[in-house]
Amino acid sequence: MASEQIPSPLVDLLRQYKLLQEEFEFEKETFYQQTQRAGIPKRIQQGVCWYPVSANKSYYNSLNQLIIEIKRDENDDTDHNFEYGRPVCFFRFDQTGDLRYFSFAATISYVHENTMLVVLPNSNSLLDIQGCPDLGVQLYFDGTSYKTMFSALTEVMEAKNNRLARLREAILGNEMVEQRKLQPIHLMWLNHSQEQAVNRVLAAKEVAVVHGPPGTGKTTTLVEAVYETLRRENQVMVCAQSNTAVDWIAEKLLDRGVNVLRIGNPTRVNDKMLSFTYERKFESHPAYPTLRAARASIRELSGRLKRLKGAKRESARRMLHDLRDQAIKLEIKIDAQLFGEARVIACTLVGSANKQLNGKMFSTLFIDEAAQALEAACWIAISKAYRVILAGDHCQLPPTIKCYEAAKGGLDRTLLQKIIQRKPETVSMLETQYRMHEDIMYFPSKWFYKGRLQASPEVRHRNILEYDTPIEWFDTALCEFSEDCVNETYGRINKPEAELLVKQLQEYIEKIGIERVLDERIDFGLISPYRVQVQYIRQIIKRNRFFIPLRKLITIHTVDGFQGQERDVILISLVRANSEGNIGFLNDLRRMNVAITRARMKLIILGDATTLTSHPFYKALYEYIREKGKIIEIHPETPDTAPSKQK
Repeated sequence: MASEQIPSPLVDLLRQYKLLQEEFEFEKETFYQQTQRAGIPKRIQQGVCWYPVSANKSYYNSLNQLIIEIKRDENDDTDHNFEYGRPVCFFRFDQTGDLRYFSFAATISYVHENTMLVVLPNSNSLLDIQGCPDLGVQLYFDGTSYKTMFSALTEVMEAKNNRLARLREAILGNEMVEQRKLQPIHLMWLNHSQEQAVNRVLAAKEVAVVHGPPGTGKTTTLVEAVYETLRRENQVMVCAQSNTAVDWIAEKLLDRGVNVLRIGNPTRVNDKMLSFTYERKFESHPAYPTLRAARASIRELSGRLKRLKGAKRESARRMLHDLRDQAIKLEIKIDAQLFGEARVIACTLVGSANKQLNGKMFSTLFIDEAAQALEAACWIAISKAYRVILAGDHCQLPPTIKCYEAAKGGLDRTLLQKIIQRKPETVSMLETQYRMHEDIMYFPSKWFYKGRLQASPEVRHRNILEYDTPIEWFDTALCEFSEDCVNETYGRINKPEAELLVKQLQEYIEKIGIERVLDERIDFGLISPYRVQVQYIRQIIKRNRFFIPLRKLITIHTVDGFQGQERDVILISLVRANSEGNIGFLNDLRRMNVAITRARMKLIILGDATTLTSHPFYKALYEYIREKGKIIEIHPETPDTAPSKQK
């Protein structure tokens, strides 16, 4: 039986629709504020603008799209929000210094470091920006993804007496979910909870959930579930909220020898990843050279047609018609072969609405990282499937929602959460973790997972230094470090704490020995919930010559940037320090769960205990570290040189 009183699915979905409208309006207004009212330096800092840029080579890709390469200064390492599929617009400064926007929008095809490939709408737009001095590019608000989500919610609400209506009632309503009667399979390379999860996936008629806490091998289990499903079905679709998550599971499937077709461009840039994209496979097809020649002829003939008259014009028009007919037939032939050979179609949830997938249906849909996906986005892909398997962990990062009222109203409550609470019989939780020292694992296991997590024997007691303490808290309360508010977007900064964090990192590396760190590739993660603190830490590291040989082993990012990653040593700067006990963003405990559980062997937390322990979670964590690890008070007089007092 379901574990909660289940509301009407239609009422539930209508509420989601209204909350999504709130989020849409809020994001549109916020974006307008960021890009129209803020100056260029502010936009660059906010990650929505590159300036100045140069427009370099251009070409037509295999999908017959006009591509321009955009580059920014190689020394610019400012964080940005440019990614595949997002719309952009170009601007320039005229002779009077006024900002002028070009009259067309474009779409990002690929971004890596300081290079961006952009799909232009036509050749006139290319002429506008090539060779243009003082050129800039910024994100452009386009509601396409929202329109797609609204459409998906409408479709599922209006569904009657069909497969989608049945899935809606089984997932959200009071109807019992059904199981197939299958003989359980034994997979000796999986542990018991992983094997049980795969069997539940295979037996599910409508829906199943793989709940994977940190380090429990969720991806391994999901890949195995996909592989075993493909023994019984011809083709499945695999989706996730982000391109990075799609790439990660797709790469693992490739390693198992599965033929994957990636719709959309990968963010993980290497030859293996690029080789399974629709675009790369399209241009590798034997018929593609003929198609490319036909397209070139079409472009050349179209340009000449305007200048021709009489019989010559009529002859050229007929030739153009024949060439277009030939091109369409070749496109259909190549497309059919690519989809016919693929066993897995991989794309983002919103990407499942891509025109290349129009009219296609899948026996099974797998949604990875489902805890980070808006419910509406999930329904886009579910509308193309007969059953759905969700994998993720609702105790880790939630979806990104910008409107506080929409989140508070329930937009941040994901489909994964609803299924776990309403249909617990569909859920398999993975219980053995292979990442963390037992002392690091114990507290998040108790707080978030009812103590069900167990450390695998091979990681239970592993460490870097003999007799080292796996978990430490550097308490800065006596130093009276103060936080500063930069702005609403970037949040808080605590410069003395950032400097102390880098000092502790250097001291720990010196304890290990630089040679050993380099030889064994011991890696370090520096985490803060606040972007401005992260940027300040990066600046300190960059200025310090000690870290030059170690830079490839040190990752500095926000909590969100570390989702799905792990490091040997993790240092966390919690930033907040005030007399009122306000901890703001740190109230989202799911982010702290992610931060803590990135560490394999050593976890170092820096924070003002007086401020933070006003919250029961941080108080319990502090007490746990006092009991199992080490509390180190930093002296106020000369924090850079004074000996620390250990508790």
